[in-house]
Amino acid sequence: MTQENAIQEKIKHVSQPVDHGMIIEKNVQIPMRDGSYLMADIFRPDTTAQKFPAIMNTSVYQKDKVWTPPHDLEEEANPYMNWETVNPLWWVPRGYACVRVDSRGTGQSPGLCEPSSYQESVDFYDAIEWIAKRDWCNSNIGTSGISYHASSQWRVANLRPPSLKAIMPWEGRADQYRDQAYHGGIFSMGFVSNWIATHTAHHLLGRPRSFNPDTFQPDMLWQYLRHNLDSDWWRLHSARWDQIEVPLFSVGNWGGWALHLRGNTEGFVNAKSKHKKLRIHTGTHFHPFHSEEGRLDQLRWLDYWLKDIDTGIMDEPPVKLEIRTGGSDKPYAFRFENEWPLARTKWTKMYLQLDQQEQQEGDQVEGTLSESLPNKTAQISYPSSAITKAGIASGSSLSTTHGNVGRTGISLKTKPMTSDMEITGPLMCNLWVSSTSEDMDIMITLRNIDANGNDVNEVGQHGQPIPLTKGWLRASHRTLDAEKTLPHRPYHAHTQRLWLEPNVPVECQVEIWPTCIVLKKGHQLRIDIQPRDGLGSAPYTHFHCDYNSGATNTIYSGGDKESYLLLPVIPN
Repeated sequence: MTQENAIQEKIKHVSQPVDHGMIIEKNVQIPMRDGSYLMADIFRPDTTAQKFPAIMNTSVYQKDKVWTPPHDLEEEANPYMNWETVNPLWWVPRGYACVRVDSRGTGQSPGLCEPSSYQESVDFYDAIEWIAKRDWCNSNIGTSGISYHASSQWRVANLRPPSLKAIMPWEGRADQYRDQAYHGGIFSMGFVSNWIATHTAHHLLGRPRSFNPDTFQPDMLWQYLRHNLDSDWWRLHSARWDQIEVPLFSVGNWGGWALHLRGNTEGFVNAKSKHKKLRIHTGTHFHPFHSEEGRLDQLRWLDYWLKDIDTGIMDEPPVKLEIRTGGSDKPYAFRFENEWPLARTKWTKMYLQLDQQEQQEGDQVEGTLSESLPNKTAQISYPSSAITKAGIASGSSLSTTHGNVGRTGISLKTKPMTSDMEITGPLMCNLWVSSTSEDMDIMITLRNIDANGNDVNEVGQHGQPIPLTKGWLRASHRTLDAEKTLPHRPYHAHTQRLWLEPNVPVECQVEIWPTCIVLKKGHQLRIDIQPRDGLGSAPYTHFHCDYNSGATNTIYSGGDKESYLLLPVIPN
C-alpha cells in the first residue's frame, strides 16, 4: 500500500469535518489560583448540540500574532494561523476547540514574565482545569504544539492536571539544562541570547507595548548564567519523568539535534506513562506539523484519547521513524519499530586511528575510523582558541561574533562503505584528552561524505543544510550519573567541575544526539572533533570561555587509551 493510500484509509476512521461555524472569543480572562488572570483566545464549534474537547497551548509567542506561513505549507494562510500551534480552521470543523493562552507577563496577560518556569506550569494547570469546566467542553483536554508549545506540555504533565487526557509534544526540549541551555556543560549562547533579545523586542518594540507596557521583562539570561551547573532550579524548569503519567505521543525531528530531539527520545524512554508512542521525522520545524500526514497522526491520537474513537493508532507499533537515505529535501519513507533504541542494534565501536598531525584544509583528515584498536598510543595536538580577524580576543565580543580564520581540531573518516549501512539510534564517543589549560571544550560533528568527497546534507529545522548530528562536552563536566548512564547514552551529572591538570590525559564520554542515516555504498562517515562550533552549527552556537585562550588540546588513541565512536548499526 502506498503512503497516499494508507493516509486515505486512515482518514475513514477519524473525526470528519462538519460545518458548525466557528465562535471566536477574544481575550477571555482565565483566573489563576493566586488571584491573577491570564488572557486567552478560544475558537470553538458554533453549536450547542454536543460538547467538545479542547486543544490547549500556552506560550510567550503572543496569541494575537498572525503567522503568515510559507507558500509550500500544506495548510493555507488564514487570519487565525499562529506560530507553532494548530490551525482552528482545520480543527474546529472536526469537533475541537482551540485555546491559546498568553503566558503570565506576555502578550495580553499581566504579571511578571517567567518563560519555561514552574510558575508557568502552575498557570497552565489552572487554565486547563478552568477550560475543562466550560459548558461547551466535554471535560477532556489535550495538548499539541511545536517547540515552546511542546516544552510546556512536558512541564504541565509533571503536575498531573485531572482534565489533561493526552499530550503530543511535537519537537519539544524537555531538560532545560541539557537540551537547551548547556550542551554537555557548554553554554548555548547563540540560540538562548538571541531568543531572549528577539522576544523582548517583539514585546517592547511591537504592539504589546501599547496595551502592556511592562511586558516581557524576565531576568532569564542572568538566571541561566548564574545556574551554570545542574540543580533543583533546573529540575523545576524541566520534565520530571517519574511524574509524567498522561498518555503521550512524543514527536521528534532528526534535524533537531541542537534543541529538541533529545527531549523527545528521552521522554519516550523514561516517562512513567503506560501509553506512549514515538515518531521521528525530517524537514523543517513546521512543515511536518502542518502536513496532511502529520495532522492525521495528531487527529488519530487526540480522537482516541479525547473522543473515545478507535482510530487504530494504538494497534500500531509504538515507534514510527522516517529512515533517511541521504540528501533529500523531501520526506523519506516511514518505518514502524517496537522499541527505542532498536532491539536488533549492533553496537559497533569505531576506534580512532591517528595518523598525522593537524591539517589546515577543511577537507583533509588526520586519521581513520577503524573497527580495530590500534596497538600503540598516538596523539594529536591542536590549538583550542582559533584565531579570528581580531586575533585571540577573549576579552571582547569579537571572540564570538567574528568567524575563525582556518580550521581547528581534527577529523577522521571510515573507509568507503562496501555496501549500504544503516545507523539509527543514540551515539557516544569515548575520548582520551588533555589540555595545557584547566578545561577543554569537545565539540563533535558527524558527516555523510559521498564518493566524490562532498558533504551529503539534510534539511535543518530552519530549512538550512545540516550534517548528521552533533555532540558536546566540557571536559570538567565529565562526571557521569551512574544510575542514569547507559552504554550508548552517557548521562553527565553536571553538578561539579573536575578541573584538568596540564597535559594529564583523562577519559571523557561524549553524548552524541540520536541520528538516522543509510550510508550508501562508497560513502564515508566523517567525525570532526573541534574546540569550537563546527560545520552547520548556526544558529545553535556556544560561548567559548577564556580557558580556551592560547591553550593546546590533545587527543589520544590506541593502546591503553581506547578512543572510539560507538555506532548503532542496524543489520539489513
